[in-house]
Amino acid sequence: MIRISIDAMGGDHGPEVILAGLDKVVERRPDLRFLLYGREEAVLPALERRPAVRRASEFVHCEVAVRMDDKPSQALRNGRWKSSMWRAIEAVKNGEADVCVSAGNTGALMAMSKFCLRTLAGIERPAIAAIWPTIRGESIVLDVGATIGADARQLVEFALLGSAMANALFEVERPSVGLLNVGVEEIKGQEEVKEAGRMLREAALESMAYHGFVEGDDIGKGTVDVVVTEGFAGNIALKAAEGTARQIASYLRAAMGRTWRARLGYLLASDAFAQLRDKMDVRKINGGVFLGLNGLVVKSHGGADAEGFAAAVELAYEMISSRLLEKTRSSLDLYHAREANPDRSPADGAALNQ
Repeated sequence: MIRISIDAMGGDHGPEVILAGLDKVVERRPDLRFLLYGREEAVLPALERRPAVRRASEFVHCEVAVRMDDKPSQALRNGRWKSSMWRAIEAVKNGEADVCVSAGNTGALMAMSKFCLRTLAGIERPAIAAIWPTIRGESIVLDVGATIGADARQLVEFALLGSAMANALFEVERPSVGLLNVGVEEIKGQEEVKEAGRMLREAALESMAYHGFVEGDDIGKGTVDVVVTEGFAGNIALKAAEGTARQIASYLRAAMGRTWRARLGYLLASDAFAQLRDKMDVRKINGGVFLGLNGLVVKSHGGADAEGFAAAVELAYEMISSRLLEKTRSSLDLYHAREANPDRSPADGAALNQ
């Protein structure tokens, strides 16, 4: 049985959309149980209209709901102990839930998660990882918004976190990892990125296959399993890709309805267009995973609809099922052992991993 704590007050649309998303998930995942945190006057009426969710849930009343425009420091100061967001995160810390999902204020969620769960040993700052659809399948991109202006060591830490996630989610033994840069040549880019590349090459880690530098168009190509960057560039890339997907979908709708020939062509190729629409549906890749913490937290888009929130919950389910946290700790232990004993051979690292 997997237990997921839910911040039922997070997001732009409130409990109604969140519970509608859970309703979609319980149909597919009968082994899920939910801990719902929120204001009873807002949550309970919506919960009564979702009997399947009600049967799979336990509700806890909270006095405070973190607003989407609250500053992280303000939310942390005013929302500790009382808010639905804090209580949902705290459930993971106390072992009452396996993972937390919230569509709330990203800055507040990260601040509370870091304060409540703390970072893993050897991790300076956590990262937000997103699953990215590519021509080859899927890749992981991190950081997409948690750490602005990461230094070389932090980028290496992100590579470790991302490769552990790719290993757990994609079942790839040695995920390929690339550093996002303005060119693939070693002489290009910021000093922090070049230094991180040198560190990864020299580390020769058994847990990943360091590819080198990748450019922006390599993300969609699926050149590597994991793309590593700092949060400013990562967040812009993510939002640009989502906006482009919506733009192309809008162009296609307009073009298909312009003439009777276009409408006929659409009908004849409806199956192909349905597949294209499915691949370009940003709701189905909703959910960013907070990596580097002593516990798992998944952030849904604040504006997600029921289908989008359901996708974030499904992602949380997969993270627990694939033992992401255990694999992350193992990857970090191997790296820190290599740092402490730089002359240790790869065979020694493999033995340690056993």
